[in-house]
Amino acid sequence: MAKTSFVELPDGTCVPILYEDRAVLAIDKPAGWMLGPEDEEHVRRNLHVGLMEGIESGAWWARCRGLKFIRFIHRLDAPTTGVLLMAKSRGAIAPFGRLFATREVQKRYLAVTEGVPREAEWTCRLPLGPEPRQPGRHRVDLRGGKEAETGFRVVGTAGGRALVEAFPRTGRTHQIRLHLVAAGCPVVGDVLYGRPDPVGLGLRAVELSYRDPFTGRPVHVRAPFGAFRKAFGVGDDAGEERGDEPGRASPVDSSGPGRGAELTSPRGASRSSRPSPRGR
Repeated sequence: MAKTSFVELPDGTCVPILYEDRAVLAIDKPAGWMLGPEDEEHVRRNLHVGLMEGIESGAWWARCRGLKFIRFIHRLDAPTTGVLLMAKSRGAIAPFGRLFATREVQKRYLAVTEGVPREAEWTCRLPLGPEPRQPGRHRVDLRGGKEAETGFRVVGTAGGRALVEAFPRTGRTHQIRLHLVAAGCPVVGDVLYGRPDPVGLGLRAVELSYRDPFTGRPVHVRAPFGAFRKAFGVGDDAGEERGDEPGRASPVDSSGPGRGAELTSPRGASRSSRPSPRGR
């Protein structure tokens, strides 16, 4: 019989598979599922634990693949949806982990923001670190923070909100969310750095591009986002449906994996992000 096009979690949630080869499997991560810690308190909503339960119990989605192991290679926050790449064997973890560690994976997200950013295109390089007095939160930390860099581009606006492409070049915790707060436009539904929204967090990982460490061939994994745009009110009138169709390269793809061209402002000069007076 043919392989399933989804993985199934213990609560019956069927998660679409976006891409699969001999080494990895990419799923469209749903909101509300976390990737750690794997303790008793969080186990019911732990994505990795749920997938391993399916493998160990002989669920058909795992059996039809002969799957004995699965492990995430990178992380998405619990409320963030979209492309999540997972290793199908222990031997695949290190080679793919190195791709992320050496910034050879291009990542594209869509964010829906409260308010419209002042500039149509910009780069933020504000360093980030943990908030000492509030566990779980992070902040811009100019003195002790770690290097962080995100390119942004506004692709549409509707109803006082903006649809923004984000291209993180580092992988700091809450990086996109904090860099948009610094621009004066927090992500819609961000309960940590903005305000709640009944739809949830307006942040979706829509594309991963990399060169396969075993075969050397380029791989582009994309997640659809039409329903995401519609849910947050930045649908058909908010610009082109970028990324649902193949063949579009992000601004960081032009020089090959890990050596992309730097995003610039509309006038052509790159800059570090400064807080904007607009967007609340």
